[in-house]
Amino acid sequence: MGRIYDVLIVGGGVVGSAMARELSRYQLKIGVLEKNLDVCYETSGRNSAVVHGGFAYDTGSLKARLCVEGNRMMGELAEELDFPFLRCGKVLVGNTPEDMETLKRTIRQGEANGASNLELIDKERLHQLVPAVVGEFAMFSANSGILDPFQYTVALAENAHANGVDYYFDHEVTAIRRRENGNYCLVTAHGEYESRWVVNAAGLGCGRVSDMLGITGYHIIGSKGDYIILDKRVGHLLPMPVYPVPSNTYMGIHVTNTIDGNVIVGPNAEATYDFQDYAVPQKNMDYLRDSASALWPHIEKQYYIRNYSGILPKLLDENGVIQDFKIEIRDDIAPRAVNLVGIESPGLTAAVPIARYAVEMIKEREELKENPDFNPRRKGIVRFAKLSHEEQDRLIQENPDYGEIVCRCESVTRAEILQAIHNPLGVDTMVGIKYRTRAMMGRCQGGYCQTRIEQMIEEELGKRPEEVRYAGKDSWLLTGYLRQ
Repeated sequence: MGRIYDVLIVGGGVVGSAMARELSRYQLKIGVLEKNLDVCYETSGRNSAVVHGGFAYDTGSLKARLCVEGNRMMGELAEELDFPFLRCGKVLVGNTPEDMETLKRTIRQGEANGASNLELIDKERLHQLVPAVVGEFAMFSANSGILDPFQYTVALAENAHANGVDYYFDHEVTAIRRRENGNYCLVTAHGEYESRWVVNAAGLGCGRVSDMLGITGYHIIGSKGDYIILDKRVGHLLPMPVYPVPSNTYMGIHVTNTIDGNVIVGPNAEATYDFQDYAVPQKNMDYLRDSASALWPHIEKQYYIRNYSGILPKLLDENGVIQDFKIEIRDDIAPRAVNLVGIESPGLTAAVPIARYAVEMIKEREELKENPDFNPRRKGIVRFAKLSHEEQDRLIQENPDYGEIVCRCESVTRAEILQAIHNPLGVDTMVGIKYRTRAMMGRCQGGYCQTRIEQMIEEELGKRPEEVRYAGKDSWLLTGYLRQ
């Protein structure tokens, strides 16, 4: 009986976890089947971490409407769920008369979408906002911002879990069947699960899961983008994201500040059908540097600390044109199945509005009783490095583990690592600890602290060295002893 649910969500990324949290407001038994070992190993954690303003999407589209809603509520969400968010603004920088006309059209489109605080600014104002930028004028979006995509996704998932949602990691759905009673049977390598409702929030796997539901014909292609992460030493030169003037389908290679003071350069955009290819070729890094330096000329190799890539699932029509979010319930083909297809950018910004939109569709088909015990609040791990000296001293007096620094670059303490190891979702990978604390994210990228964290996972969870994984299912950190 433990494997029978009211709702099973396929995919535990930012949209799947937002769905889980919103559904936990009601008296439902909810489960999440996630193929990875954590909630943000794919698109949800591999992006620019920008909270978009909603001006870049076609008027009347779900992308525009739900992005604007997500932008408006992000401050409240950050306060409820205790994740870092900064409404720092963003500029789209232009130089030519054609750029000026494009920016004017962008403002008109944004205002039609319901976006606010958009304005054209001259060179003087632009350089007041971002002194190091190169450009003649810009569009300034004061409502745009940045967040930590890992902590945001984790926060949604932890709050959903605290409200009764079960998370199952390493549970890739390989088949979906309908039972005679009308319920769905979802097949995984760890057994079968039954549910009255199914939500397809599979991200890059949305087309495959849609096919399993019998809703066929969607053409999903990946759009791969590469990024370079720059050291904090140059972060003070970028107070907000800087974008070029956008094209009709692509925002262009931009430079983005992060919540923690780094700078991200990218992404480019390459079509792919390999949804596991996260390699970043040197030629792509050179292209990112050369392109973005025209906007912000401080991208030097001495500041490089890491690169990464992300893949967006884009829904195309028969002519190869990128489509709007597809949020549907096909009662004729797959009743009681919410199908979310092509949830790409601005999916991070729009995740909670997407979930609420989908829940309203469910409520049109059956009555949902409110959960009187729902708690919208969640408390994250305290960032020792962000506290005042007085607050740090108080914590050390209360818990001496705050007095031991494990990650020197990011000043992450033993107390924080321990909290991450014993996280509510039961994630036990190295990257799971990294995403929850920022350990291994600094200048040395784990050169000092990685082995210490691995040892702590062994000790705290009773694991043998060969059982500790870096991120993925088969990413064993150690395979044996050298002297054996």
